[in-house]
Amino acid sequence: MVKKYLFIFAFILILMPFTINAHASEQKIYDYAGLLNEDQIQRLEALANEYGAKRNTDFIILTTNDTEGKTAKKYMEDFYDETAPGYDKPHGNAAILTIDMKGRNIYLAGFYKAEKYLDDKRLTQIREKITPDLSNGNYEHAFETFIKTSYKYMGFKPGVDPDNIFFNIWFQIICSLGLAGIIVGIMAYNSGGRVTINRSTYEDKNNSRVLDRRDIYIRTTTTKRRKPSDNNSGGGSRGGGGFTSGGHSHSGSGGKF
Repeated sequence: MVKKYLFIFAFILILMPFTINAHASEQKIYDYAGLLNEDQIQRLEALANEYGAKRNTDFIILTTNDTEGKTAKKYMEDFYDETAPGYDKPHGNAAILTIDMKGRNIYLAGFYKAEKYLDDKRLTQIREKITPDLSNGNYEHAFETFIKTSYKYMGFKPGVDPDNIFFNIWFQIICSLGLAGIIVGIMAYNSGGRVTINRSTYEDKNNSRVLDRRDIYIRTTTTKRRKPSDNNSGGGSRGGGGFTSGGHSHSGSGGKF
């Protein structure tokens, strides 16, 4: 009986690596537009699996020549709902780069963990980094940059600008030194003798009084200025975050290339 249980336990241990890594073998590159050759797809699949496992997030590339009349954002949202990409579970952590070749549109989105660490601002920074390569037809390099930069940005806590990390560090140091200086100054000020001299020390209350008081009105000026109209209502970068039809929230940034 003991040998039987030992055999079952050993069999489970053998299967565990395959179970854990099963998700790593799932497709990450959906090149429906045919922008990549097989070697490029394999390299990007390996890169996406390697970096995705470290961040518990699927880094997905989605390209198309036909969005079926949808915006790139809507096309991506329906893809997420229907294909169910997501790390470790359907509709889980995912960062998706969508390329619409017909309209020359690009849209980046982050779901769940990626929505938190790749917010609209960070996705816009990534989009601006890869747009020149996309415009020049350097698709593999653009996709590689998307994966690596997304991985890098997810290593910084939300609210920090990954591209200005040294500025952020020095800003924190300067603030800390400034606060320390204020505290030391207050301590030094309080450590001295208390000043007891004030206005009443030398004031002769019997002979001191207000001799005269008057208010002089000069003028009032009113300036009217026309309020500028908002020409960017609902605009900004094309997209921003939103919700899929399936109710999945995501961050986002879109534009042209």
